[in-house]
Amino acid sequence: MAIRIYNTLTRQKEEFKPVNAGEVKIYLCGPTVYKKSHIGHSVGPVIFDAIRRWLTAVHRYKVTLVVNITDVEDKLIDEARRQGRPMQEIAEEVTADYIKALEALNVQPPDIMPKATEHIAEIIAIVKTLIDRGVAYQLDGDVYFDVTKFSDYGKLSGQRLEEQTEGTRDLRSAQQKRHPGDFVLWKSAKEGELAWDSPWGPGRPGWHIECSAMSMKYLGETFDIHGGGLDLVFPHHENEIAQSEAATGKPFAKYWLHHGLTRVDARKMSKSLGNIRAIGELLQQYPGEVIRFFILSTHYRRPIDFSDEQIENVARGMQAFYRLFDRCRQISGKDPYAGDRLLDGPIRAEGTSKELLDTVAQFDKNFAEAMDDDFNTAEAIANLYEMVNAANRYIEQTQLSSESPHKDMLPLLAAVDTLLKDARLLGLFERPPAKAISDDLTESLVALLIDVRAEARKGKHFVLADMVRDRLAALGIQLKDSREGTGWEKAG
Repeated sequence: MAIRIYNTLTRQKEEFKPVNAGEVKIYLCGPTVYKKSHIGHSVGPVIFDAIRRWLTAVHRYKVTLVVNITDVEDKLIDEARRQGRPMQEIAEEVTADYIKALEALNVQPPDIMPKATEHIAEIIAIVKTLIDRGVAYQLDGDVYFDVTKFSDYGKLSGQRLEEQTEGTRDLRSAQQKRHPGDFVLWKSAKEGELAWDSPWGPGRPGWHIECSAMSMKYLGETFDIHGGGLDLVFPHHENEIAQSEAATGKPFAKYWLHHGLTRVDARKMSKSLGNIRAIGELLQQYPGEVIRFFILSTHYRRPIDFSDEQIENVARGMQAFYRLFDRCRQISGKDPYAGDRLLDGPIRAEGTSKELLDTVAQFDKNFAEAMDDDFNTAEAIANLYEMVNAANRYIEQTQLSSESPHKDMLPLLAAVDTLLKDARLLGLFERPPAKAISDDLTESLVALLIDVRAEARKGKHFVLADMVRDRLAALGIQLKDSREGTGWEKAG
């Protein structure tokens, strides 16, 4: 099945056809590393990690993913001045925090993670080209892009040129610019700021030109997918298109994918509201897999509504998967987290077994269709839940246990194999779930009480045994007796 993706540039879904057959080149705008990364900074990397896994594993593309680091910019300079520390020191510290968070979220490292400060020569070369072509001009040591010289300006955002009087990160007066929408390519140095030599004097790059230089160096003048948050459509991505296409005379990125913004407690996340949630702090509160599952449970183009209640709901919902994997291990003796497939080769099935396999095959097909339809991870995850339900029904209908005939276990193993295959394409369930210290203590105490109850029943002290069971039930712990022994799960 062909992949269809929503292209912000054309405002419609299109069949995905890469620039070069067999390979896909992706650029994702990374963070400006002036403060520790927040929950919003994790959304793009998680989404594009899932996209890269799908393109690579299922469609067999050779994918190159570039995620940049903006390590010179007004906000970073201001933060360095506020802290009285070197800008590079803060940038390195925040970058390390960002990379650590991505690892915890099971985001595979980008193929290339370039830093703006390491690409000054490439930036200067593009600015010189734009001046030579008459679409950029010097002004008191600064260099500006003349938006009136690029006829397609506004094609990404849909804004008319006369409406675009603001939107750059240039903090200087716009009074002398030829057009209010002109944006800075090179900024002359202020006293005490980090600066590089250039044909226009000491200075530093503007924000927009950095991404053009880094993306074109590693992906070419025209590449497949450019990604980022919806807040970057204008001015950042609009300006990237203008300066890149004016410099090369070629299309810049073929497809533009923008993910929805992150809201906290149904409000826009902002410094003024004081509701910015640092991803490092969240990872101390919730396992990385839960946060990743939470992000992928919403279609990437929709806003993500973060709240403790929402993420705790997701964590509870994920218990259905963990319980199924535990049941599978108890019944078959095989560990779903071992990495290998639980079952080798096809099996013959009939009756209830065939019903399970047919149902799982349908949901597997639905999963693939959802991912090929604009990378709809939310719909894909819904199909994973359906596979869990089908597997549990089979266990109950057949009263499957460790004492069941081996042939009756095979359909369950096949179903769990399919579930894990799909889930791992999203970067989920690759290892056992992380448990907090309190969870470990709970397990130990419940195990102790189960042993006490077993001894009470053996000694025919049934009143005590029932009391243990009832008191645990009152605490939300439901005991489940079976031929394999007594297990338990949290109610609800």
